[in-house]
Amino acid sequence: MFVYKKLAYILYAFLVLFVIQPNLLFGVDENSDFDLNFQKADVQGTFVLYDVEQNKFEIYNNARSIKRYSPASTFKITNSLIGLATGTLKDVEELVPYIGPDNPFIPEWKRDMGLREAIKLFNVPIYQELARRIGLKQMKQHIVLLNYGNENIGEHIDRFWLDGTLQISALEQVLFLTKLAQKILPYSDKTQQSIHDILLLEQKKDLRLYGKTGWQNAPNEGIGWFVGWLEKSNKLYIFALNIDIKSSLDAKKRVELSRACLVSAGLLLN
Repeated sequence: MFVYKKLAYILYAFLVLFVIQPNLLFGVDENSDFDLNFQKADVQGTFVLYDVEQNKFEIYNNARSIKRYSPASTFKITNSLIGLATGTLKDVEELVPYIGPDNPFIPEWKRDMGLREAIKLFNVPIYQELARRIGLKQMKQHIVLLNYGNENIGEHIDRFWLDGTLQISALEQVLFLTKLAQKILPYSDKTQQSIHDILLLEQKKDLRLYGKTGWQNAPNEGIGWFVGWLEKSNKLYIFALNIDIKSSLDAKKRVELSRACLVSAGLLLN
């Protein structure tokens, strides 16, 4: 655990350093096409793309890429991992009881469901119950083990990824997802593959797109996320976007803008 955590700190220190001196350690481009995409979308934010094989980053808004925000529903990735790794759930199909409001934000939430379905429906109460079952002690241990963001979950087990206690930057999201995508996190291959399975969004002959959105403070103003990775022609690309959401109309831009940047990078077709 110590070696893994030390390496993670060293790598993130390098990532912060390249924001200050971009070409010192890695291949880093401030992509002008990304800039144009953000102008067209008329939002403030950042997009980070990491080509694992080439060890090269393309970034829009270097400074913002290291700024931490609440992970919102992108934390469902980590919550799922920890739930499986601790044995709190035996698999992604095991039902988690719905313990939430009688009139939830999304009516379809109001029933027991497994993680495969819950993550697709953005089911907050299901993931809050999973966190309660994991417990504060185990959750803290695993957040530190994963070197996840600021590693601060406070004392409210079912709110910390929503209320801003836990925070993470776009670059840290990329660092974390790079390990998950390659299945080199300190968990079993089976556990990590289960998360791959529930994050798969699109599959074609030579392409697989994995990802998860998030919206802190939904349905009001807040921070919007889309994070994930792309497997194309046996190559791996990790990405993370966050934007300021000023209205509900901005919410759909999380995926649209990310896809536009992936198109600009030559990884997706229009």
